Amino acid sequence: MAKADARLARKRRHTRIRAELSGTAMRPRLCVFRSLKHIYAQVIDDGTGYTLVSASSLDPEIKEKAAGKKKKESAELVGSLVAQRALSKGVSRVAFDRGGYKYHGRVRALAEAARKVGLDF
Repeated sequence: MAKADARLARKRRHTRIRAELSGTAMRPRLCVFRSLKHIYAQVIDDGTGYTLVSASSLDPEIKEKAAGKKKKESAELVGSLVAQRALSKGVSRVAFDRGGYKYHGRVRALAEAARKVGLDF
């Protein structure tokens, strides 16, 4: 599968997921984006269209800790940070949007780290 085909397939999967999944005020959406080097996570209330909290492997808090670690380990740090920030804002339940990626590797590490901190999904 060519690079462009793989990107298009992920976009199609994400569109299909988003047709069913929507974040509400009671249960916002935890959206994951994975690039080749970094991983990003946002908790979004789709009703108002606002991002409540976000975290990424580029955050200064994580960047220092993730230096020299594997991408999967930095994804765990991002997952725990986004969960801590969400809990501090009063969000304890989220709907997990894997963004068209397989629930495997970095995406799974982020989700399990967020669950470990106390986020419910």
